[in-house]
Amino acid sequence: MILPIIAYGDPVLRKVAKEIPEDYPKLDALIANMFETMYNAYGVGLAAPQVGLPMRLFVIDASAFADDEELSDDEREFLQGFKKVFINPKIIEETGEEWVFNEGCLSIPEIREDVTRNAEIKIEYYDANFNKQVEEFDGLAARVIQHEYDHIEGVLFTDKLSSLKKRLLKGKLTNISKGKIKVDYKMRFPDAKKGR
Repeated sequence: MILPIIAYGDPVLRKVAKEIPEDYPKLDALIANMFETMYNAYGVGLAAPQVGLPMRLFVIDASAFADDEELSDDEREFLQGFKKVFINPKIIEETGEEWVFNEGCLSIPEIREDVTRNAEIKIEYYDANFNKQVEEFDGLAARVIQHEYDHIEGVLFTDKLSSLKKRLLKGKLTNISKGKIKVDYKMRFPDAKKGR
């Protein structure tokens, strides 16, 4: 089932999400719906707050990046199969050189900006079967995880921009929150009289 994606301005995107208990009802269905919603919107990641649920859960499928010719063969091959579910994740450390990449967000359509992040992360999480994992990621995989992890911490990529950039984007962000934007996927707007 395709869920509406919550637009910028909704308070749920600013909440620090709560942990999910292992016996959470219909978790498998929620995960399947999140993947379906993400694919429908041509995204590579989606966090539970983006579908209105302040829970520590996000899904990623970075295979769309595997076509990027600027990546090494190894990274392209890795991203081709990089589809994961992260439940109750905790980033243990962020290391490596900081690097800039142009990011966007399904909750903030039509805005893309350069964001600086660390190149490597170590993360502890539970997979879809509630098995505990501790893994290290780098490059684009690390970046997508960091972006989605920010969502469950109530942080948006626009928060990482300079004050000047934020001022320049203010009008566009206001329009998004009011639903004055056209998107190809189902969204819920906090200030709109009528959602799509």
